[in-house]
Amino acid sequence: MDLSSTVDSLMEGLTADLVRLAAIPSIAFPGYPRAEVERAHDLLVELLRDAGVEHIERIDLPDTAPVIYAEVPPPAPDAPTVLLYGHYDVQPPGDESLWLSPPFEPTPVEGGLRARGIADDKSNVIAHIGVLRAYGGRPPTGLKIVLEGQEEYGSAFDDYPPTDPARFACDAMVIADMGNLRPGTPTLTTGLRGVAEVVVEVRTLAEARHSGEFGGAAPDALLALLRALAGLHDERGDVAVQGLRREEWQGASYTEEEFRELATVADGMPLTGSGSLGERLWSGPAITVIGLDAPAVDGAASAVVPYARARLNLRVHPQQDPREATDALVTHLREHRPYGIELTVTPSDAGPGFEPATGGPAYRAARAALREGWGSEAQLAASGGSIPLVNGLARAVPDAEVLLFGAQDSMCNLHAPNERVLLSELRGAVVAEAAFLREYAADFKAAGGRR
Repeated sequence: MDLSSTVDSLMEGLTADLVRLAAIPSIAFPGYPRAEVERAHDLLVELLRDAGVEHIERIDLPDTAPVIYAEVPPPAPDAPTVLLYGHYDVQPPGDESLWLSPPFEPTPVEGGLRARGIADDKSNVIAHIGVLRAYGGRPPTGLKIVLEGQEEYGSAFDDYPPTDPARFACDAMVIADMGNLRPGTPTLTTGLRGVAEVVVEVRTLAEARHSGEFGGAAPDALLALLRALAGLHDERGDVAVQGLRREEWQGASYTEEEFRELATVADGMPLTGSGSLGERLWSGPAITVIGLDAPAVDGAASAVVPYARARLNLRVHPQQDPREATDALVTHLREHRPYGIELTVTPSDAGPGFEPATGGPAYRAARAALREGWGSEAQLAASGGSIPLVNGLARAVPDAEVLLFGAQDSMCNLHAPNERVLLSELRGAVVAEAAFLREYAADFKAAGGRR
């Protein structure tokens, strides 16, 4: 079977279906119409049926958009089963004035299409449909297809798989909520950082007092908070909290020029921290101040500030327990006591990172498959983001190999204005995933049906 030619013949139809799906504002955040999420669900059920899938279920959990669960039986007793994952909900568009075209009107751009969610993650959902079509609904492996409807906001589904492990039992998983380091560079994501948040508060006075009469002796809450925040990093910008794991990064990474462009760093502005970009972004910690409550500059009174607070976002090494990391940050802040002032530090929920084993037959098959999809050797990279469901699936099926790749690329503007997907990346993802099923099935059969 010539997969490349087959997928080429399917691209017009896949592109049309991607446009249909991306035109649906399937935002699962509170305050947005749930009917649009249901509409995307129904379209995907229709596409799966049209692609030859007969067994399709709907999983309904409390306060959670419906999860599509589908099965294609293995073609033979010695064929493996692969779980394919994606999500059909999307981020809100944000400030629509920053978009060059309406976010839910898929618009052609050079080499691709622009719309909210068209890369993250609807392109990858359509890639799964493309693989089914490429095999006429009869792939060389069994399939379990899981399409989530509330990944971006988070839901009870994150913790559901370990409660129903038989449903998700498989030999390998393709988590298609990722993509390439850069367009045309096939990439396997082999690390996801863990995440936690902490709120830091300082109250020093019952109420504001005149800065001329009291400033200089009355403790300023904002100054104390700023001094505490400044102590989280050293003079180079590296995290200075003891107990946070950091290691050298051995895989592929961005060039500094690529990263500057991706992060929209101003000309002449130095980057923060030391060491390789991979180490700073993926195998080391990061602490970001994501919110600050303090008097606004406009209309500010000449007064000593009595209260201030900040919300910190902590990202940690994929293998570090995020609760351990959170405890290290909380301890650092509580012991700091700027000017002798006690801080109130409140941690919130923490999500673990993930680092899959990469030495098994599924990874061997994936390397060959990605080479077929994009024409060059696969690179190993990581992500600073988190996919909580991956840990739930890994707990449910601990022996399954977990692969993270897909049709996105690091320049697609996911979660940002003017998100786009390149059709060349969609094509590569369909070819690679289809080739992976073929290669993995052959390896599995040669091993006598054993991992």
